[in-house]
Formats: sequence, structure tokens, C-alpha cells
Amino acid sequence: MKFFKKGFFKKLRINRKFRDYSKGIIIFENTSLVIKAEKALKSAGYQIKMVAPPPIVRKGCDLAIEVPIIKALSILEFLKMNKINYLDFIPCNKEDLLKPVDIFQIKDFGKYLMVRAANMKLTVDKESLTIVNISGGGCPDVPYLASKLIGLNLTTAPQPKELANTLCGYALQLAYEKIKEILCLS
Repeated sequence: MKFFKKGFFKKLRINRKFRDYSKGIIIFENTSLVIKAEKALKSAGYQIKMVAPPPIVRKGCDLAIEVPIIKALSILEFLKMNKINYLDFIPCNKEDLLKPVDIFQIKDFGKYLMVRAANMKLTVDKESLTIVNISGGGCPDVPYLASKLIGLNLTTAPQPKELANTLCGYALQLAYEKIKEILCLS
């Protein structure tokens, strides 16, 4: 009888742990599908977040969309209706067994603030709001983006999405939006 009770309660603990899902991630084959899905879902009013999936569950590209589990079925149906193909949906629990990696890293250098989104970095002078550096990525348009944006004021500079359509341009746009949010400019 002791063996039964021990195994029974152990099983209950495991089941309780795995029942507490609150979010999930949608995995896509390539970045352009993730960008297309994010744009469509946000314009439809869904509360989503772009994340990097944990390496153990990567099947396609290095970006995924995190969604509230309670909205997952309607979001997946929305994607199907809009012909946006995804590879998989993976639920995550509160203990973050499959915790997605945040694509943003923020570094305050005193006078300068750098935001890294994926592999793209945007650095601004916090006082003058001048863009002082753009680096990272591997797309051929990174030098072009840097030449068009470095030296401009963050509040008047064109948005990176107006200048590029690559993954690096998209990541730079995310860094641009995040740095404006941090500096209370959005």
C-alpha cells in the first residue's frame, strides 16, 4: 500500500505541473511567415509577442510567436483562414519548461543606450537622441541601413522598415521601437 500511495502522489504532482499552461509558441518555417503572421495578428487585435524559440524546439526559423493559451485555437484558426502556414504550436507551462528566449537585450552605457533585437544592435546618445551606431546581422543591407540612419535624431529618422525588407531590417525595426519605448518617445 505504501508503494501505491507514493507513486500515486508523485503522479499527481507531475500532472499538476503540466496542467498549468498559460502560453504557447507558434513555430514557423521561415522569417517572412513570422513577420506576415505578426502583422496580421496584431492588425486583428490579438495580443502576441515575438520571441526566439528555445533551441530544443526550433524546427524552422529562429523566431516564433508567443500567444496566450486561452486564445491559441482562435489564433491558429485565424492563421489558417488567412493562409499563413505554421509548423507547430507548443504549449508552455508556468514553470517555463520551454521558456522562449527574449529577443531583446538592453545595455545602458551611461551616455549611450544600446538595444539588441535578435542580432541587430541600435545605439543612441540618450541626451541628444542621435543614432550613433548600427551593427550586427548578416544581411547585405546592414551597411546601407547604417549609412542612412547613423547621425540622425531618433525622433525624425526614417523607420528601418521604410528602408529594408530583410530579417536584419525587421530586427532593427524592433530595436528602434524598443529604444523609443524605453526613452518614452513612442
